[in-house]
Amino acid sequence: MNKVLLVFASMSGNTEGIAHLVAEGIKQAGKEVDIKEIFDATAKDLLEYDGIILGAYTWGDGELPDDFLDFYDDMDATNLTGKKAAVFGSGDHAYLHFCAAVDILENKLQECGAELVQEGLKIEMSPTSAEEEQCKDFGRKFAAQLLSIG
Repeated sequence: MNKVLLVFASMSGNTEGIAHLVAEGIKQAGKEVDIKEIFDATAKDLLEYDGIILGAYTWGDGELPDDFLDFYDDMDATNLTGKKAAVFGSGDHAYLHFCAAVDILENKLQECGAELVQEGLKIEMSPTSAEEEQCKDFGRKFAAQLLSIG
């Protein structure tokens, strides 16, 4: 059975809530998922999983949060070839670059050789009831992508 690692950074709890909804979807699809907050994870942890999901809020006017920076930099030395990946995040449309952290993390995963298997999920602040189902579906769809590798 393929395992998924979901690593997230959350300041207000919005991204953490999304992370747990995505994980619920993965479990509903019959896959195992380990959830780690960014401070409890290292880039080397990514090597132990077939599926990788990263989640972050966007800080300021389109930046990764500071708590994600060391992990992000450490990814440079991590070869993720053969890994399937996806990214989600929370943001605020009041800023010029909505959920830019999602785009930044997608680019980094691709630079490290991972295959992005679905479009990033971007949620305004905290998910509405309808978006909660969208988050679970994001997890289910990701889990379905792992079927092709076992």
